[in-house]
Amino acid sequence: MPLLSEFFGIKIYIYWDDHVPPHFHAEYNGHQVLVDIEENVVIKGVLPANKLKLVLGWAELHHNELVDCWNKAKLNQMPTRIEPLH
Repeated sequence: MPLLSEFFGIKIYIYWDDHVPPHFHAEYNGHQVLVDIEENVVIKGVLPANKLKLVLGWAELHHNELVDCWNKAKLNQMPTRIEPLH
């Protein structure tokens, strides 16, 4: 599962053989969410509200890159890293 980005203690991953819809995993302090890339909404899981706001804002900024990473992962190609929030 490639690490796409990491910021403010949050780690963002895409799994190689994951299910549709296209999504990524965000982890923080033992919590995890799955976020739909196209709709930018939580599919499953819970993060603290302030961290979820950061994740969704980051995902909105990097939508096209996330789509590209999903497509690469589906082809078993290494997705590129995505710029973290600063």
